[in-house]
Amino acid sequence: MTTTVPQPQLDELKPGVKVPAKETILTPRFYVTDFDKVAAMDLSLQEEEIDAMIGEMQADYNRYHFVRDEEFEQSWEHIDEQTRVAFVDFLERSCTSEFSGFLLFKELSRKLKGRNPRLAEIFSLMARDEARHAGFLNKAMSDFNIRLDLGYLTRNRSYTFFKPEWIIYAVYLSEKIGYWRYITIFRHLEQNPDRQFYPLFKRFESWCQDENRHGDIFKALLRSQPKMWKSWQGRLWSRFFLLTVFATHSLTVLERADFYRSLGLDPYEFDKTVVRNTNASAARAFPEVLDVERPEFFERMYRCAERNEQLAAISASNDSKLAKFLKKAPLLLGTMVDLTRLYFMRPIDAEALRGEVR
Repeated sequence: MTTTVPQPQLDELKPGVKVPAKETILTPRFYVTDFDKVAAMDLSLQEEEIDAMIGEMQADYNRYHFVRDEEFEQSWEHIDEQTRVAFVDFLERSCTSEFSGFLLFKELSRKLKGRNPRLAEIFSLMARDEARHAGFLNKAMSDFNIRLDLGYLTRNRSYTFFKPEWIIYAVYLSEKIGYWRYITIFRHLEQNPDRQFYPLFKRFESWCQDENRHGDIFKALLRSQPKMWKSWQGRLWSRFFLLTVFATHSLTVLERADFYRSLGLDPYEFDKTVVRNTNASAARAFPEVLDVERPEFFERMYRCAERNEQLAAISASNDSKLAKFLKKAPLLLGTMVDLTRLYFMRPIDAEALRGEVR
């Protein structure tokens, strides 16, 4: 018989159902887009690649992977409160992100049916994967006597409009950084099994292949649209989305450093590994990538992370609104300066190095 641990002290919508985390610039977003423009996309430059990806997705290699076995049927009382709270936070963020992908892909598939069958099919297959991921993560939360109401999340979350091009840049990076995050955790725990306090982590090796395949699909979509990688606008947008995704990742990892330390990972080294590998992957798709090996890159990024912690502390204080504003202003300005300097730092021309990228 499974024994659930006492529930962490979290705000609830109703018994056992967690109030979703407050929306901030760091929380996963829900998106809508211009479905007519997506339906009209010319895929001819990557038609063979996309058809091959459809075949791979139809094979459904992870069909039986997301099944809870006897390893889950046990008590989790041995997990201390601090680790438990940090882990539930990780599960919630991951579940929300996967569910966001499901909603976007499902709606794209529905809107494109009969108009662009190839895209409708591939978005339907990706929605299938994202639904599995979100459901598995939500079930993991229930082992700690808490879960998300995904229906409530659907109805009450704010939706952000992104142009199709922005969706492609952003989702490509989201899937690839997800791959590197999961595989890095898996490889570390494979070498340090004493740190593997929950069986979900053993699923990450096969799980991350779904992320990788989804990223490859969005790479094909990106390369099918020459304006996204041949134009100067495409170069600027590439750098913008790389910086945005990397900044979000760095700030989030350091904000939740306790979780990574509970796995025996140094949060700074983990972040650097994931960012560097994602940047290298992006060089196969984007016209330009960031020079993350320049010492100032992570120096400035981590200054932003330190300011983010100070901003959170100010927000949680009992100071007046005016006092909070005056304390926050120089921190926000400093972050804006650092991110601007990173954006205009000399990038790496991935197109020029295309033949050298492995």
